[in-house]
Amino acid sequence: MVSEYWEPTAFRARIDEVLHHFIAQEADQLAAIDPALDPVARQVEQAVTDGKRLRAAFCYWGWRAVGQPDSDALVRAAASMELVHAAAMVHDDLIDDSALRHGRPTAHVALRAALRRRPRATHAARSLAMLLGDLLMSLAGQLFVTSGLPVAYLGRARPLWAALARELIAGECLEILHTATTPDTSTSLKVIRYKTAKYTVEQPLLIGGALAGANQRLREGYSAYGLPLGEAFQLRDDLLGLFGDPERTGKANLDDVRGYRPTALLAETWRIAGDGEREQLRALLGRRDLDHNGLEAVRAVMLQLKAPDRIEEMITARVQEATDCLYELDISGHATAALTALAQSATVRRH
Repeated sequence: MVSEYWEPTAFRARIDEVLHHFIAQEADQLAAIDPALDPVARQVEQAVTDGKRLRAAFCYWGWRAVGQPDSDALVRAAASMELVHAAAMVHDDLIDDSALRHGRPTAHVALRAALRRRPRATHAARSLAMLLGDLLMSLAGQLFVTSGLPVAYLGRARPLWAALARELIAGECLEILHTATTPDTSTSLKVIRYKTAKYTVEQPLLIGGALAGANQRLREGYSAYGLPLGEAFQLRDDLLGLFGDPERTGKANLDDVRGYRPTALLAETWRIAGDGEREQLRALLGRRDLDHNGLEAVRAVMLQLKAPDRIEEMITARVQEATDCLYELDISGHATAALTALAQSATVRRH
């Protein structure tokens, strides 16, 4: 019997088992078409090797908080949320031209090895990575519909899948459209909401709830909890992106500055900055040749203006807003405890 208490390590193991078995089969079928596809198939498997499995956990508790029991079929459906994330990360790394994730080469970098003697190998590797991300999103849908849940349950969640994809793509597009433009906090928060917050917390919760037959009031409560918590999750990523330990984050600290990305951290820095500090930032942001000294200069401006402290305050306020919502919902004590613990896992972290 599954414990009513939240056991994140055991849950991650269940999600990992589902993902690795499902993806191994799909990768083998892809490679069987032609031996030349083997490098792509191996990247399909690599895409699900790591992860916090937060999105699957929010989907699971979206189901359990309605009063539904533990279910292996639901765990399979929840695991599909991780394939959405894997697809988004492959595309995100491609868009941002990021070289590392989880301390390993990103898909478009790793795939260059299969093409090193070809003309325009870098372009071809990026094209393969784009298709890999598309495949992972398709596989997310496949895993969801073959989860073993009743067709009627799956039908209740179908409209949310359309919203998830639309909003995730909208967020990615907004980030591209606002990259290297004048930093603005409200714009950055909108990008965060659509690119990350919704598909990380709100939509998985709503999908789990829809599968379980959640009523309108509970669905509204999921959104009231999920949106601020999802924003807090990405605000933490903003801080870790520039000030985190690359050994823990598995990503380069230079990426956001070189890319002149519209992060809330940069926007808050810009809002507080005077003319001199803005001029200094203009000389550094977006430079592809920016080195560690340039990064330290950007960090120094941010620290001097206490912009990281402001982001910490925004994270704290959003986590408080999210967890306060839980006590207004008609859900069990163990569901409240699990969602409270997940709020901490999502925002109090070093990677």
